[in-house]
Amino acid sequence: MNSKVKVKGVPVTSNTDSFGNAIDPVVGFARGNIIRSSTDEGARLRHGQSVAANRVMEKGAESIGIFTGNQRDYLVKASDLETYCEEWVGPGLSATRLNKLAIEHMGGDLETDSVAIFNRTSAAIVSVIASCSGSRTVVSIVPPGGRSHASVVRGAKLAGVPLIEVQGVADWRSAIDAHQPHLVVVTTVTSSLEILSDNITLQVVDYCKKFKSRVFLDEAYGARLRPVLHGGIQSLKTGADLAVTNCDKAGLPGPRAGILVGAKDMIGAAAAKGAEYGMEARAPISAGVMRSLQSYDPEHLRAEAKAGKALAAELIKLLGNCVQVSDLGPMVHEDEILRIILKRADIDFDKAPVVPCEATSALGMILLRDFGILTVNTHGQPGARVSVRLKPSGDAIARVGGQAEIIKAFDAALTKVASVINDSAAMSALILGGK
Repeated sequence: MNSKVKVKGVPVTSNTDSFGNAIDPVVGFARGNIIRSSTDEGARLRHGQSVAANRVMEKGAESIGIFTGNQRDYLVKASDLETYCEEWVGPGLSATRLNKLAIEHMGGDLETDSVAIFNRTSAAIVSVIASCSGSRTVVSIVPPGGRSHASVVRGAKLAGVPLIEVQGVADWRSAIDAHQPHLVVVTTVTSSLEILSDNITLQVVDYCKKFKSRVFLDEAYGARLRPVLHGGIQSLKTGADLAVTNCDKAGLPGPRAGILVGAKDMIGAAAAKGAEYGMEARAPISAGVMRSLQSYDPEHLRAEAKAGKALAAELIKLLGNCVQVSDLGPMVHEDEILRIILKRADIDFDKAPVVPCEATSALGMILLRDFGILTVNTHGQPGARVSVRLKPSGDAIARVGGQAEIIKAFDAALTKVASVINDSAAMSALILGGK
């Protein structure tokens, strides 16, 4: 595959970014001299957590607004601690209620479907691929301009099976014809919020019946974003065999967990594999998921979307048409962020001292440290997208002073990164701290 996208009119192949840096095919971005591996991404995350903790100790918890799109509340009641959260009996007590809520949430069938809860959505994806691929090539179908989540790539690698990725506008039928997979993964909405039309998903599901292939929907965002904001079909009403969603994205308040719903045989296999890997959710998380599903209100998602789009309109005024407007807020590609910073630093684009993911990580640290704006660029797990995305959750905008203050902060943070971008030691300290 050598698919192309464009960043400010510059063709970018799947092998390089617009600066000519080689892209790591697993995570989809170029690594540099500061962020060289997942280990360095982990160090960046730990430093981001330390920066956030220092701000809270100095200014209080209300000084930080969450712009990752992940709310991560924990809504269990005091009475749940000795019942549903209890490790031995709790899962049995909550099972019936939790299963009903999850199956209904995903549009499943109470008679034929089942539920498994994992400690994160990535864990569910890895477990499904490991248990349901049948030792054959996995075909992954993604929205136009999007890519599979890193957990899909890593899951195939762990399972020891090849992975073929096809964008939904391409000839995905040929990939299925050629490989006749046991498992087809369909990403309906990516973490960058590219969307696959329901029509294509329905076509894939129907076509896979020809080969008796099982269809697994990665609906981390899509399970609510598509139906609520686009009038789409509930996950399992598409006819897919299995679907997973995230408990702390797109209108669900948390905690972080993966909710896997679908055919009982696939659920059983995936749950067993997840337990083998130590990735199943323990009783307190499952209890939190149950309370989260009970509290779900689609109006919260609509409110987040409205706030995010208003914020995007203001960021466009600052940065221009490099700002993309997603359903939940503005996004700026990492290559564009580096170009803006280089221009402010008066450095030629072909002499960039860092790669784009390092520029966005540095920007994220300053936004967090100086302005309380917490993004995926400081708190994303290894493999998370490195574009700058502002997806406000809850009262995030109010916590950091309002929409106008966020735009001022973004402008100031870009200039601060530009002032140190040529200092490798300063950039490393900004991104990784003392490691």
